[in-house]
Amino acid sequence: MEILYEISRRLIKSTSIKFIRYLTNEINWDARLIEITGSRGVGKTTLMLQYIKTHYKRNDNSVIYFSADDPYFYNESLIDTIDKFVKHGGKRIFIDEVHKYLPKKEGTDWSGEIKAAYDRYPGLKIVYSGSSIINVKKGKGDLSRRVSPYFLPGMSFREYLEFNNILKHDAISLDDIIGNHTEISEGIIAKTTILNHFKDYIKHGYYAFYNEDKGNYYNRIKNTLNLTLESDIPATIDVSFTGVRKIKKLLSVIATSVPYVPNLNKVKRQLEIADHRTLLKYLSYLEMAEVINTVGSLRGAAIMKKPEKILISNTNLCYALGYDFVNTGSLREIFFVNQLNVNHSITLPKSGDYLIDGKYTFEIGGPGKSFDQIKDIDNSYLALDETETGIFNKIPLWLFGFLY
Repeated sequence: MEILYEISRRLIKSTSIKFIRYLTNEINWDARLIEITGSRGVGKTTLMLQYIKTHYKRNDNSVIYFSADDPYFYNESLIDTIDKFVKHGGKRIFIDEVHKYLPKKEGTDWSGEIKAAYDRYPGLKIVYSGSSIINVKKGKGDLSRRVSPYFLPGMSFREYLEFNNILKHDAISLDDIIGNHTEISEGIIAKTTILNHFKDYIKHGYYAFYNEDKGNYYNRIKNTLNLTLESDIPATIDVSFTGVRKIKKLLSVIATSVPYVPNLNKVKRQLEIADHRTLLKYLSYLEMAEVINTVGSLRGAAIMKKPEKILISNTNLCYALGYDFVNTGSLREIFFVNQLNVNHSITLPKSGDYLIDGKYTFEIGGPGKSFDQIKDIDNSYLALDETETGIFNKIPLWLFGFLY
């Protein structure tokens, strides 16, 4: 295991702790088994390495980080590695890219081996990360009764401002935004030119790796997307090469008209998919992989039975895909759904654009948007772009980027 310790120490040493994601403070690190999921590029690896660096002394052998797709595991099993780690005094293990692990014995997988480690060693704490898509199936070892799951989205607008040393501000609850948005927004705009930064965020603020190579940012997003579709999904779900091609075509159909109101029968014909359930599965895979967001008139899993509106997951991905659909109206809705979707339920109301938590109705638009469509609805609001500060039921769109 010496090579794993060597890699772990090197990565921990090189990890910056200048900016730490909000989720770090929400995780119950005392739990025995922690799952951190999220799309590629949002910072799961950095989050784990930062925790080790800030909570353990340098070269502490009781903790280790490694990626499950490291060549070390071409010959070594996950469970045997954990056994060796514990026998040498190991107390906490951080496993990255767990969905990429290739089991050494037929009839098991990563979840079965982690379950075995959890049962064998009551004193061991395990943290693992993986693609959001791993939640599509339970795996050989059902960890649902043991694991404490957490989801890491891309950076919020609030985090983007802090990450770039523009403004540091606490997260704001939705109720506070609705009840005190004028006072809050006035306090923020007194410190920075918020609309200019918001335009930048919409283009390149969701993934922290923008600052690493600004000129290749969109190419990197596209490469990340291809890895998600061609590697993460097949590594987690039994889907054929032809199935992956159809999933990519499905994304292309969605991306050319966003927000997309699907005609499922038409889409089936376009993609030559005979089974209605197969199409719904493909949509669910794209959603679980954080490539799209779906919204319907029903809450929860029932949404996938009848997806009524489909959006690309975040505005940066829209620009990376490079389609002509990147227009202001689409970007506004994509941003709103992306930021609200982290901690709130979103459905489609009879009137208005979105219903939040079954309580608040919102229309999304520019500064000239009127209340005509929702004027007779209780708890109805306008989320307005290109607006520094609002009044009464008119709320600046950018302020919803401070929710997490």
